[in-house]
Amino acid sequence: MNSLLESLFSVCEENHASDIHLATGQKPRFRIRGALVEKGDYRPFDVKAIDSITMDLGLVTLPLGCPDGTERIRTTLLRDGSIDGAVSSLSGARYRFNLFRERDRHAVALRRLDGAFHTFPELGLPRRLADFCNEHDGLVVVTGPTGSGKSTTLATMLDLINHTRPGHIITIEDPIEFLHTTDRCLVNQRQVGRDTRSFNAALIDALREDPDVILVGEIRDIDTIRTALRAAETGHLVFTTLHAGDCAGAVERLISVFPADEQSSARHQLALVLRGIFAQHLLPKADKTGRVPAYELLVNTAAVANLIATGRTAQIYSLLETNSALGMCTLEKSLTDLVLTGKIPEQTALAFSRNAEALKRRIDRHA
Repeated sequence: MNSLLESLFSVCEENHASDIHLATGQKPRFRIRGALVEKGDYRPFDVKAIDSITMDLGLVTLPLGCPDGTERIRTTLLRDGSIDGAVSSLSGARYRFNLFRERDRHAVALRRLDGAFHTFPELGLPRRLADFCNEHDGLVVVTGPTGSGKSTTLATMLDLINHTRPGHIITIEDPIEFLHTTDRCLVNQRQVGRDTRSFNAALIDALREDPDVILVGEIRDIDTIRTALRAAETGHLVFTTLHAGDCAGAVERLISVFPADEQSSARHQLALVLRGIFAQHLLPKADKTGRVPAYELLVNTAAVANLIATGRTAQIYSLLETNSALGMCTLEKSLTDLVLTGKIPEQTALAFSRNAEALKRRIDRHA
């Protein structure tokens, strides 16, 4: 590992920084408690220093034994403009990175990941999520914007499965963010671009590898969605992520990728295999010590499945409101609970809500 990079990792970890930013002609900057600051005794990094770090990081994204690795990284950056990956420091801390071009030069952004696994209560997540880990087949979707903690939530769920029941877990990720150690489950983790050429290719392979649980880091295209639905239908428990703001939006996002003449059958298939959808967002805490999740949770009951199959997803929200006994939760209820427990300010909840007036009435009614 590049000694300069290891030095940056040490400074990051000593100062509990969440991110490292490197750019040509600039001193490295670290994000600490939300602010981007300079730390450590560094001079501005020249082209040679940035290029060295870029190449070292880029090499971990290539298949083992790949010839002409440095040239391949340069070609990829020139063609695509960026490369994603993940790497571990000597201390064992895990970092996700993005190498990118800016003004014909290289720059680097690294995000330090929380390598330790936590319980659902420690993360502020509902215990109902643990029930999905007891399923033996079907599809579980975690959705939300970039940086909302989807990967952490899924890693927590897989960790619970790994420590509580025997089986074979296969993860397909881009990049691998959390490293799982085989316990009660045999765990195999594959990285797109390094161990396999695509999510869909690895998912098709997985169906021949006798898995019990499959994690698909993200379903981005119709072929991967088709294969994921088939895997869930044929006796596998499939976890995946999606970019959508709420549960109903996640359903429509999954269906909308299909041609119009296939959407009806896709709805019926999804209604059959879906086990639940968890939509999450991270909001700043009132005491400014970090962030806390606000979420929406859908459990696929017979009534929910009927709405999905018949294309009436707009009515899902009313079922979320009336089925809290089953663990379902609307975003507004989650926001209300966070305000009433003092975890977030009321103004933060109102700014984030889809219906601020209704949320205000709800908070006042329960205060």
